[in-house]
Amino acid sequence: AAGAASALELKSADVHNADDYPTVAAVRHLGSLLAKSSGGALTVKVFNKGALGSEKETLDQVKLGALAMTRVHGAALASMCPKSLVPTLPFLFRSVAHQRKVFDGPLGEELLQACDHQGLVGLAFYDAGARSLYARRPVKTLADARGLKVRVPQTDVWVAAMAAIGANATPMPIGEVYTGLKTGLIDAAENNLPSYAGFRHMEAAPVYSRTEHAMTPDLLFIGKRVWDKLTPTQQGQLREAARASVQLQRQLWDAAEAQALAAAKAAGAQQVDVEREPFRQAMAPVYARFVNTPELQRLVKAIQETK
Repeated sequence: AAGAASALELKSADVHNADDYPTVAAVRHLGSLLAKSSGGALTVKVFNKGALGSEKETLDQVKLGALAMTRVHGAALASMCPKSLVPTLPFLFRSVAHQRKVFDGPLGEELLQACDHQGLVGLAFYDAGARSLYARRPVKTLADARGLKVRVPQTDVWVAAMAAIGANATPMPIGEVYTGLKTGLIDAAENNLPSYAGFRHMEAAPVYSRTEHAMTPDLLFIGKRVWDKLTPTQQGQLREAARASVQLQRQLWDAAEAQALAAAKAAGAQQVDVEREPFRQAMAPVYARFVNTPELQRLVKAIQETK
């Protein structure tokens, strides 16, 4: 019970394997700050490498109160929490700086509450990188994208986005992408720089075209059942530690991107700039289909107008 003399250990899940992965390190940092600010009353133990299950499984455990916290990719939430679709939309954010400004302001606070009705209390947005297209040749214009078979995650938004630029979406697991590129089963894929280099996709698709078409974040949740056991003071301490962990996670993510870009270039990969505005304009039918309520339209407009 809250206020008891014994410490409450909050177990937190993450599917990433590396102990120094930015989100894993950030939640460990959160735990260290929380232990200090709570005088040892609250501690956090991170279970990464998928030790507690897939992202969907850990979300279910958190909702039930069997697990305190979990870090998940934003794309996993859209079907559960309608407002969570918004940060996953293609070409919504003009830049990483624009995205961070949105998440650090009142719109970010509103979006963190999008899953409250599911028993998930949002604590933090973490960077998961800007996703770009990569292939054996540059994709600088809409004409370059036409007809390409592009591997995307299995989400309706991304299948629709590829259709809007004239490409053919080919959903497949990330583990099959390298072979798919090598054998010509797919012509291109899209992901962030650390994934591009980490999965060695640059060996099969040596041109990274910086479309930066998606900046879907990661999110850290605590279950409402556990949250309600904390005193208001402890809740405040946890929120403060979560905010501080965001700054560390961003620093680690930026460093990981720089390291990945250097590794890709060292392997012979080439990075090219893209004329993004025609791609953004091509998303009109995607927005018409998915941003289909006044509430979602209000959020999109407010994000686009954030300077």
